[in-house]
Amino acid sequence: MVTICNQLKLPSPKDGKMYKTDVATTKQLLRLIQSVPSPKAEPFKQWLAQMGNERLEEVANPEIAMQRAIDTYRKKGYSEKWITQRMRSIDVKSKPTRAKK
Repeated sequence: MVTICNQLKLPSPKDGKMYKTDVATTKQLLRLIQSVPSPKAEPFKQWLAQMGNERLEEVANPEIAMQRAIDTYRKKGYSEKWITQRMRSIDVKSKPTRAKK
């Protein structure tokens, strides 16, 4: 773990003093979990594989990503009107602007 983690001085919740604490990026943590040879880590590894597979599917077919976003917004309780406006704004932002000549 020491090879991929850095240390930052962070305040302790107990005494407020600054102590060196191991920190890592999300990518580093996911790689670390992948390397754990424990059956308890297996469900998380399977979840990571599933997420990776879904992202690859989205690269091949962007409509899947759009539908997943819509489903997520619905689960979070956003209105259909809000979701429609959000998806339109994402579409507008993703189109390249053309310079007028």
